[in-house]
Amino acid sequence: MRAAKGVAGVWQVPDLTDRLCMLPDMDNVLVITTGGTIDKVYFDAKSEYEVGGSVILELLEEAHVACPFSVQALMRKDSLDLTDADRDEIRGAVAAAATRRIVITHGTDTMTDTARAIAPVVRERAATVVLTGALSPARFARSDATFNVGMAFATVQAVASGTYITMNGQVFDALAVVKDRAQNCFVARQDSGEG
Repeated sequence: MRAAKGVAGVWQVPDLTDRLCMLPDMDNVLVITTGGTIDKVYFDAKSEYEVGGSVILELLEEAHVACPFSVQALMRKDSLDLTDADRDEIRGAVAAAATRRIVITHGTDTMTDTARAIAPVVRERAATVVLTGALSPARFARSDATFNVGMAFATVQAVASGTYITMNGQVFDALAVVKDRAQNCFVARQDSGEG
């Protein structure tokens, strides 16, 4: 669908709300928060960052998200501190969710590890799960958090079942992506062909 050109050269985007949010099989969206940089706060007395309370509800409310959603605060950890038991807990939350459309906020360093851990239950449930995070805390004025969460929320409503990661303005198959630490971004995994 093309946008219509409005008065004085301003492009008006057609309202697609009724098409996106009212699809016959559309479930509510569950947002599971696990911590990570997206929720970090700066403690001046310690001169360091720590994972604080989640800001996801605030971000979604500020964005006037119209589709039904709920937020489940599962844990508040840096992803480098996540254990196999934590990933089991995340997998359990995905398995027990009343909806098949789930966004998980997560630290970027081990996001792909968690994606691999939950992928079997996502397939089993024919769910759509999108993991996202931020490279700087959401509380910072110049953070990618709002964009990434918005993109994840849109992606979970628009793609087929599977496990995805949305970062850096792209949607990735979560099982075919890596974090390029040198470039500080996510890129499609380049398999070496060795198996």
